[in-house]
Amino acid sequence: MAFRGRFWHFFRPRLTQKAILAAKIFATWHLVTEYVVTVKGTYGPSMLPTIELRDDWVLISKLHRKGRGVEVGDVVSLMHPFLTGEGTIKRVLGMPGDFVMRDTPGREGEDGGSAGTDEPLIQVPKGHCWVVGDNVGSSRDSRLYGPQPLGLVKGKVLGKLHVEWGWPRQWRMELTRFENPLKPAT
Repeated sequence: MAFRGRFWHFFRPRLTQKAILAAKIFATWHLVTEYVVTVKGTYGPSMLPTIELRDDWVLISKLHRKGRGVEVGDVVSLMHPFLTGEGTIKRVLGMPGDFVMRDTPGREGEDGGSAGTDEPLIQVPKGHCWVVGDNVGSSRDSRLYGPQPLGLVKGKVLGKLHVEWGWPRQWRMELTRFENPLKPAT
């Protein structure tokens, strides 16, 4: 009994300190990844060539959740409108009040003519955005789903992370920022 008392008397303060430190680290990690910034792996052809087919890692700013500070041309991460629990990455082509073409301009229609010539313009409703993948031919986006609620936006994609691993303990990480290729009409 005396040994057990001495053991706990000696280790209890240290174990308590370690448990508190672990809880602080976990809480900080959770707050940062949930509300500030996170890193996610990607897959799929819809954003080629901006994001590779697979094995690319992107840095997502959670400060832009629900469309805060998002502009036309920005790449955003959003919850998939139909696949529960899945995310998707697309480029914003229209914000509330903007007019966008419902279909892809210049696409061949069923009658062999251009489908883009008679397609109507749609005004993006309040609280929504129009998103399209960079690889238009392989992207399921607002052309299929319609305008997406800004509440589905999980964050703004800041760029791709390139990580090179070496041995031993030699690795390098580099961020390639995404430029906004879209300019406002004058």
